[in-house]
Amino acid sequence: MLKKRIIPCLDIKDGRTVKGINFVELRDAGDPVELAKKYVEQGADELVFLDITATIENRKTLIELVKQIALEINIPFTVGGGINSIEDVSNLIKAGADKVSINSSAVKNPALITKIANQFGSQCVVVAIDTKFENNEWKVFVNGGRTPTSLKTVEWAKKVEQLGAGEILLTSMNNDGTKTGFAIDITNKVSKAVNIPIIASGGAGTKDHFKEVFERTTATGGLAASIFHFGELSIPDLKKYLKTAKISIRCK
Repeated sequence: MLKKRIIPCLDIKDGRTVKGINFVELRDAGDPVELAKKYVEQGADELVFLDITATIENRKTLIELVKQIALEINIPFTVGGGINSIEDVSNLIKAGADKVSINSSAVKNPALITKIANQFGSQCVVVAIDTKFENNEWKVFVNGGRTPTSLKTVEWAKKVEQLGAGEILLTSMNNDGTKTGFAIDITNKVSKAVNIPIIASGGAGTKDHFKEVFERTTATGGLAASIFHFGELSIPDLKKYLKTAKISIRCK
């Protein structure tokens, strides 16, 4: 069984770490380089960097900032935002990313998933799925959660696995920033539907929320932002708690 991973997320806007609720009402959360260094020291298993306005602003990911962070960390580093081509992926890997996360571009051009997997390996391709429960079903959204699609979440998850994705970052927009817990229902459905690792995202507010998502689904990663950024929960405390709860985690 894969050990569970604790993964802080740096949502980046204008070179700063930000965090909102349900993808809106963003507030400043600090310097991304300093936060990255802190999370490595605390024992984070991986780090995710998402340039959340790159797609909307029709620009590339902030390469220089990726380089600065990569120089300071020694854990797997996933970068997403504004990635539309093999060249974009190559530039990010040269800058220090270990994996890339694609979302809107994967929906618009599913063949990109396969191209990246063929050139850099499936382990390099994380498909981020932003999903929202409305009208009694979970649907996929793109463009930073601004644009609904006709895609059903579970079916899209199966498709990206077939196309070569090595991992799925599943974010519930309904739960994002609410600190009411992960979306167990859709996380469970997606993790049962595919054979690649799932990172659960959206809604983490307490230690119990991580315990719940790891016990009730087969997600291998739990991603959070604001509770780590604003010091509401430390990674060492969380890991100690999960270890006591007999959940298989990676110790520093």
